[in-house]
Amino acid sequence: KHQRNNAANGKIMNYMSATFLYPTDFRTLIYASQLLQAEAIKYGVEHFRRNRGRCMGAVVWQLNDCWPVAAWSSIDYTGRWKVVHYYAKRFFAPVLISCEEEGLMTQDTNVNAEPFEVKKSIRFNVSNETMKEQEITIRWTLRSADAKVLRTGFETFTVPPLSATYGVKTDLPDADLYGDYVSYDGYDRDGKCISHGSLIFSMPKHFRYQDPKLRVRVEGDEIVVSSEAYAKSVEIRNEDETLLLEDNYFDMDNGERRIRVISGNTDKLYARSVYDIR
Repeated sequence: KHQRNNAANGKIMNYMSATFLYPTDFRTLIYASQLLQAEAIKYGVEHFRRNRGRCMGAVVWQLNDCWPVAAWSSIDYTGRWKVVHYYAKRFFAPVLISCEEEGLMTQDTNVNAEPFEVKKSIRFNVSNETMKEQEITIRWTLRSADAKVLRTGFETFTVPPLSATYGVKTDLPDADLYGDYVSYDGYDRDGKCISHGSLIFSMPKHFRYQDPKLRVRVEGDEIVVSSEAYAKSVEIRNEDETLLLEDNYFDMDNGERRIRVISGNTDKLYARSVYDIR
């Protein structure tokens, strides 16, 4: 009764098994399936926004639900935010920093013709949907799965109002296809970090994630998250899953990050990442 599409559960499981390691419990299945939706819509919207002029926007279906159901909605019938709603806050930001990568997701690798070359590269884009010119600096790092820095770079952008600007393409032929990732931060003209993201060059189920050993603690109205390695799509939740945060399902290198609590009980907190999908 709560799944109105007879074929939908099979489709969800099919796409999820093509992307992530197969979940072995129900709570992990919920996390992985919501993450699958969020990553797919993010990939599309960032592409559309990079191509401003050819595409003038994107409308996401759907915002909310009026009853408990398995659905596209980004907010469930109780008002809880799903993964894609936190993602949407980032990929619909007025000033969006995104990265167009080359990797296994973007190439037709013929398994009958091995060994084949997998091109690995990054090209940043700044999409400016404000009425003001934006000056953005992007700092990026190529890192191993334990977050060790292997290579760094930066790029500056001057982006006119209501436009999207591409940077230069950077080839990363020496990056480990299954063990290295790129993280990046965008800074405005005042030096404030306005965006953070990361990408890998393989499917998530093939990437050699290391245990980030996530830890959380509460300090006032903030939750402090610490990680010892690359942590993708970090989820912070409480026991009754009613936590609403300033940000959630975010990427981390090693180190700490502070997240403001909007509402919800912080007595019992749990944290996990893509590493825990197994």
